[in-house]
Amino acid sequence: MPLLSVSNLTTRFYTREGVTNAVENVNFSIDEGELLGIVGESGSGKSVACYSLLGLVPCPPGKIESGEALFDGKDLLKIGERALRDIRGNSISMIFQDPMTSLNPYMRIGDQLTEAYRQHKKSSKTEALSRAIASLEEVGIRDAEKRINAYPHEFSGGMRQRVMIAMALISEPRLLIADEPTTALDVTVQAQILELLKNLQEKRKLSIIFISHDLAVVSNIANRVLVMKQGEVVEQGEVAQIFNAPTHEYTKKLISAIPASGKPAEHKFASSSDKLLSVENLYTRFNLQSGSFFNRKNEKLTAVNNVSLDIYKGEILGLVGESGSGKSTLGRSIIRLIEADSGSVRLGDQNIRSLSPSDLRKARLQFQMIFQDPFASLNPRMTVFDALAEPLITHKLIDEKNLIQTINELLDDVGLERKYVRKYPHEFSGGQRQRIAIARALALRPKLIIADEPVSALDVTIQAQILELMLSLSKKHNLTMLFISHDLAVVRYICDRVMVMQSGCIVEQGETETLFNSPQEAYTQSLLAAIPQIPSATG
Repeated sequence: MPLLSVSNLTTRFYTREGVTNAVENVNFSIDEGELLGIVGESGSGKSVACYSLLGLVPCPPGKIESGEALFDGKDLLKIGERALRDIRGNSISMIFQDPMTSLNPYMRIGDQLTEAYRQHKKSSKTEALSRAIASLEEVGIRDAEKRINAYPHEFSGGMRQRVMIAMALISEPRLLIADEPTTALDVTVQAQILELLKNLQEKRKLSIIFISHDLAVVSNIANRVLVMKQGEVVEQGEVAQIFNAPTHEYTKKLISAIPASGKPAEHKFASSSDKLLSVENLYTRFNLQSGSFFNRKNEKLTAVNNVSLDIYKGEILGLVGESGSGKSTLGRSIIRLIEADSGSVRLGDQNIRSLSPSDLRKARLQFQMIFQDPFASLNPRMTVFDALAEPLITHKLIDEKNLIQTINELLDDVGLERKYVRKYPHEFSGGQRQRIAIARALALRPKLIIADEPVSALDVTIQAQILELMLSLSKKHNLTMLFISHDLAVVRYICDRVMVMQSGCIVEQGETETLFNSPQEAYTQSLLAAIPQIPSATG
């Protein structure tokens, strides 16, 4: 008998725009000790289906219309809020996607762990604290007895995710729901978290529902897979069957969208001796304060440590490394979004670091940045037209009578329909917003674009579209790009050369295929070894 059996689950959202069928007649089950993967694009209903089981769908606008969810003989959809509260966080726990927004920034880690445990187990403070320390040790946090008094911001992304896992497991649940728990993590940290979950599952005979849009990750951890599209289950089965012999066209489309090869031949970079960007001996340091209020200590963190690099006209140079390696700081230091301490940055014949503020403003015509989160980088009060028109008007590049035509051509370039020009950012999907951000970066026809994790938060199909778009635009406009990412499969697909960064230093660099096939440094080898591979790719 399954631990959880879901039948005919239907959840709808009633909004001013109409009714959305978020989950439509969904059926699935999970046995004790099994790991079930649920995959699909954003909006496919993966998270809503699981949130519905725990009463976490906001009502209004959400409403569970019908269905049955039997857990341990009880129907989760009908037992009422009080009984559900006893199960939620006790027998069934959840790990959310972003630990920084899920953890309370004002509470110490220990207090957040013991709060849930004492709520469900009615234990003493001492017992709860002892259990919290044991939970942190179990998920691989060293010096747990000392770290338990830290605040969330004092942990790295991977450490915070471990804290979330410890919090979910502290009450020893029978079922764990993990909602995109590794999306924003580096490949090495992701591999550690996946191994941790797998070990805990085997050790505790734990049942896990693992929600993700990353099919390679799911293929490495799940026993069975459920594929969802627009609220419906379109296919489900054993991992080997789903990934080696999918039957539904949508599943085939998802699998084919995973980057699994090098840069397409038609987009290969023709060797050039014409340098566009030259960086020499760049250092960027940050001031850090530690100690108590009365014994404050100032320390220096070297984020970029004596980095030198060249990028040639028309080339896409990849920059990879774990979080905290200095990738983004280097990219921002190059275009002076962060001021470096020393070193030189030359774009063509201009020394960027020596420019006055007014000259720097003029020079920004030549370089632009695409940020990781387009929703944060686009002004929510500006329409697409306003967002694209602003840089053109600010730099006086175009007269008013040609403005609309120029903006329409930008939309054509990035594959957005012209009718969307008066819409606001919140009216678009993540992939569409990233297209708008790319159009804005292209508006000034820059010589250099720095793309900082531009596809890390996107579904595989949307990611594939954006990568193809960036390659075609690079070819059309002869763009030169520094492409920063922790996703090595993406870097292999789009970049001509790759530089590997660790602790602020460049530790290895080379032609993309050469570096991927014959990495020399142990750090590069560990990064490449951590890339998840789907079964069909590994045989």
